[in-house]
Amino acid sequence: MSLATDERAAICDEFERVGPDRPTLCGDWDTRDLLAHLLVRERKPWAAPGIVIAALAPLVDHAMRSYDDTPWEQMVGQLRGGAPLWSPYRVPAVDDLANGAEFFVHHEDVRRGVPGWEPRPADPTRDAQLWALLLRMGRLLHRSSPVGVAVRTPSGAEHVLRTGPGLVTIVGEPGELVLHAFGRDAARVELEGAATDVAALAGASRGL
Repeated sequence: MSLATDERAAICDEFERVGPDRPTLCGDWDTRDLLAHLLVRERKPWAAPGIVIAALAPLVDHAMRSYDDTPWEQMVGQLRGGAPLWSPYRVPAVDDLANGAEFFVHHEDVRRGVPGWEPRPADPTRDAQLWALLLRMGRLLHRSSPVGVAVRTPSGAEHVLRTGPGLVTIVGEPGELVLHAFGRDAARVELEGAATDVAALAGASRGL
């Protein structure tokens, strides 16, 4: 199974478990808002550009509000069922590329949106896919860093994501490194390097 397929099922299970009113790590969004965002992304292509283009954000807001009266169970069922037949996300290669990180990160946005969260147990297959994702996207996600950035897992796997003056090594399990790279502070990582370099990285934006 792919990361996208597994995490789609996992986030749907989590949505069913916690309901529509749970806080998330996505600002003031609750789980209904987050699920509406995911459905708009796959099912309303006319609004999707507003996800990345600020000037078009009202399109996304309008599209998300269209789900206000949709029963929660129906919304979860639509996401669980996958993208519509006409959607590019229906193509397995596109789904893998575009949705692996999306569903994993947002799944953790739900899991970690309230105090008391713990990382999920290690999973070799998932962790390998997350490590590969980090190596593929890490330079982009850390593009604003004024210092060099490397990542290392407790098992010793290490990779330099970007070079620059100084170097900060971010240490953690693959999933924690991915979450940190996507701008989530609710991630169990340690930063190693000179204090000035660590402070510079901590002050830089991360994510897409």
